[in-house]
Amino acid sequence: MSVLGAVMRPLFQVAPSDLPASVGTGAGAERLSRVVFTVTECCELTLLTRREAALVPKLDAYPEELRGFAYEGAGVGLAALDQLLPWKQRTRRFVDRAASEYVFAVYLGAGMGLARLRRNPEPFRRRLRDDVFNWAVLDGYGFHEGFFAYRRHVQERATPRHLSGYGLSAFDHGLGRSIWFATGADVERVAATIEAFPEARRGDLWAGVGLACGYTGGVDEPTVEALRARADGGCRSRLAEGVIVAARARHQVGNPAEHNEVACRVICEIDSGKAADIAAAALVDLPTDDIEPAYEIWRRRIRRQFA
Repeated sequence: MSVLGAVMRPLFQVAPSDLPASVGTGAGAERLSRVVFTVTECCELTLLTRREAALVPKLDAYPEELRGFAYEGAGVGLAALDQLLPWKQRTRRFVDRAASEYVFAVYLGAGMGLARLRRNPEPFRRRLRDDVFNWAVLDGYGFHEGFFAYRRHVQERATPRHLSGYGLSAFDHGLGRSIWFATGADVERVAATIEAFPEARRGDLWAGVGLACGYTGGVDEPTVEALRARADGGCRSRLAEGVIVAARARHQVGNPAEHNEVACRVICEIDSGKAADIAAAALVDLPTDDIEPAYEIWRRRIRRQFA
């Protein structure tokens, strides 16, 4: 057992009372709560497991459909350990080796871990040396702040002072995901919550909702149809963008889910395999980060398919 991890463990424990009161009840809320507690459980598991070779079998023992969330929880714990012992670079080693296919999930988790410790995620993001997906760290950061500080970041619509430029867009991707969770995936509440934000932020929020709907699910097909109807117009392509990113994340590790299939069919009018292919094709010949991040160019290529 890691002594350092045991000391840090209480900081990352989540009780039902920590969840936003707006989560509600029902099958959708139960599903979303299960995901939150899977991430939390695997964060604690990571903090208490000293060696990567011992950690991976424990994560892989989770049901296939939940395994991405297990790796997300590992990202939370690894990023937290990296903040205290930065020279170890556990997160980067993990995605370079055992978790290369789960890189997106690990980075989302890393952002959550940094938020939990109240650390600026930007220095950590840059240290990953990932030209494309390092921005997912800020997505995870935004999810944590939206879910666990719902009043400040969603109801009062505050943004972190240490983020600027594209970092705020990636933050809003995560904030959109948190809205899906915190409203219990209630379509009318999701839409009303987003419409209260300034118009310039709504597209990124809808993209986050699309990712949460496509990857996490928690609702039936009529609810997904209602979601598409509420996002019609300029935001439908952003909703589809998130669903496509979710399809890639699931197909990349070989664990497609029925709710992802439904989201792809209803929102994007294609099956999830085709959706994952679109995301993969959009990664080809990406320019390196310059004024505009490669990650945003990738996502823009995706949403142009549905403009």
